[in-house]
Amino acid sequence: MVKSGGGYVWDEVLEYRVWCHPGNGAEDFEDGVDYYYVFATYDEALEFSSMTIGAEEPLALILQKEYIDEPEPGKYIHVKEERITEWRVEFLKTPKRTENTIPDFFSLNTPSN
Repeated sequence: MVKSGGGYVWDEVLEYRVWCHPGNGAEDFEDGVDYYYVFATYDEALEFSSMTIGAEEPLALILQKEYIDEPEPGKYIHVKEERITEWRVEFLKTPKRTENTIPDFFSLNTPSN
C-alpha cells in the first residue's frame, strides 16, 4: 500500500509518476477513474506532464527503510519499518538518509528543523 508524503527522509527513488485526471481533460479510459504513468527519470515524467492535458506535475515514488513520523505537530517518532510513499519531487532536495540522519535529527545538539 502506497502512502502519500511524510517521513522527512528518503532512501531510494523507485520511479516517477504522472497522475492523469479525466475530470480535468485527460483521456478517459475507465469511466472517469484517475490513473498514472510511470517513468524511470524525472525529465521523462516532466516532459510527459507538460505535454498532456489533465496531467499533474510528476511525483516521486520513494522507499523509506526508516522514517520520522510526526503524528501531531512537534511530536516526532523514529519508525523502523519500510514503507513506500509518493513525494513531491521538491522533497528530494533533502539529502538521502544515511546511518546518522535520523539519530542526528533527534540529537539535543541538532539545530531546530
